[in-house]
Amino acid sequence: MKTTKIEWTDKTWNPITGCTKKSTGCLHCYAEMMSRRLKAMGQEKYANGFTVTLHERCLEEPLAWKSSHNIFVCSMSDLFHEKVPFEFVDKIFNVIKKTPQHRYQILTKRAERMAEYFATRNIPENVWLGVTVEAKDYRFRIDFLRKLHATVKFLSCEPLVEDLGKLNLTGIDWVIVGGESGQQARPMKEPWVLKILRQVEEQGARFFFKQWGTWGADGIKRNKHANGKLLNGEIIQEMPKLP
Repeated sequence: MKTTKIEWTDKTWNPITGCTKKSTGCLHCYAEMMSRRLKAMGQEKYANGFTVTLHERCLEEPLAWKSSHNIFVCSMSDLFHEKVPFEFVDKIFNVIKKTPQHRYQILTKRAERMAEYFATRNIPENVWLGVTVEAKDYRFRIDFLRKLHATVKFLSCEPLVEDLGKLNLTGIDWVIVGGESGQQARPMKEPWVLKILRQVEEQGARFFFKQWGTWGADGIKRNKHANGKLLNGEIIQEMPKLP
């Protein structure tokens, strides 16, 4: 059963909450706003707000999910944040290994630390690894990702805040693109999206267009639901090819 509004996954698992800003995509972080809201509502898990917090009691949640799911790990944090000890990351991966029926989607802006972690550890077959590339300055994250031996390697170009230019997608299986939401959202231009789409098609990856966000394809600011997710008149939400 789908229990999240994130369109490319169906469950979230948050044994870690909280983060700190790493790059321009973090400027209007949805997880930070949501954490503050949940703290104000009195939710115990978010008592620390957006301070990085480890939740030992949440580690075994996926063991209770018997049917197969796509699970986004740490949607409210970054698994490879500098304040998360590798010993705790090991505990998360121990649960992942115990639940081969699930596919775990791990997305980070800390590609260097992810590479450091996996330099001495194997990547389970049921793990998809991704990096965020929201602007040109962060294309270097792709190079760290492509060297890893994950079943699926993916990019999240969300919120896309500028033209990414030329992309080397060698070894990359899947690219997600989306615009920013919220009152302070920065616009995403249609030519930027179409350029990514062309490169994805030329280089043999899969493309998932999530949404326009607060700014429509026509450059008008409105409710993100009104702007929708049509690209060139169609919904393009491909999932990666699995071995």
